[in-house]
Amino acid sequence: MRALLTSDPTGLHRVLDAERVLPQAAERLDTRRELWPDEVRVRVERLNLDAASYRQLSRAHGGDGAAVRRAVLDIVAARGKMQNPVTGSGGMLVGTVEEVGPESPLGLRVGQRVATLVSLTLTPLVIEDDLAGWDGLDEQVPCTGHAVLFGRSVAAVLPEDLPTALSLAVMDVCGAPALTRRVVEQYAARPGARPPTVVVLGGGGKSGSLSLAAAREAGAGRTVGVVPSEEEARRLAATGLADTVVVADARDPIALRDAVRETGGPADVSVVCVDVPGCEGGAVLATAEGGTVVFFSMATSFSAAALGAEGLAADVTMLVGNGYVPGHAAYALDLVRRHPGVRDLLTERVGR
Repeated sequence: MRALLTSDPTGLHRVLDAERVLPQAAERLDTRRELWPDEVRVRVERLNLDAASYRQLSRAHGGDGAAVRRAVLDIVAARGKMQNPVTGSGGMLVGTVEEVGPESPLGLRVGQRVATLVSLTLTPLVIEDDLAGWDGLDEQVPCTGHAVLFGRSVAAVLPEDLPTALSLAVMDVCGAPALTRRVVEQYAARPGARPPTVVVLGGGGKSGSLSLAAAREAGAGRTVGVVPSEEEARRLAATGLADTVVVADARDPIALRDAVRETGGPADVSVVCVDVPGCEGGAVLATAEGGTVVFFSMATSFSAAALGAEGLAADVTMLVGNGYVPGHAAYALDLVRRHPGVRDLLTERVGR
């Protein structure tokens, strides 16, 4: 269909597909600079590709950074947005507000440095510098270009007390700790209930370390971080974020189940922050009857999770972390400020 003459807060007017679909599901978006009255244009300075998408691109191109860079350019040029066709995921960006439509409800002002808290899979994006400053070897992508936010987009002004790369890494996953806090608080508030055991798969990563900190603050009785290697275990153990650190392959359901049981499990709450596919069955088996599994990884197959739980006769609640919880960005940034271990892990990951 052609772009609509009037704007819609969902961004429907930017969809160029023949079918009427929302921007995230669209094959191609209108990236023109001119704004509809409720839009905001951002001058882009950095993209943060989501972990699952970057991992897939890197593996598909044998770790060749130049080839990964070209692949990202090709996707954005073809689709008018950054949406990995294999994983379906994108990431988010940092930039400076360049123009604000007179009817924008976002409360942004020209000149503010912001991070978008909506996915690049639905954000109109133009890259103008051919990604000349990016070697294709990590998730954070220096970039010059412009992006457009809709009436129902979400963006946060960047804090002045934290490095930009660190803030971007935190905001990219800020929905995970916020939802973890909500779920754990609900368990902890049950009359007569013991404090819950919380297991975080991928506990040494960005979303995983933040989720461990959130679980402890929310009233978890015990926190367990699952990591894939002894080196990650050493780093996570040094932070004190987890009461127990377990080395296990989250893709091996029996090994994961047994490893969690050996720590005193199963878990009341399992949080999946692993950016590789195949972790659904292990997460279900590691969770107690009546427990909750929260899936944050974009590598998750939700059909595998649902059908796997059914096949195991597992009475567990499964939640999809959709990346948005009110106040999620401010909460995640405060976790970084309050927990030096989280900050150290994330700073090591972003490298600056």
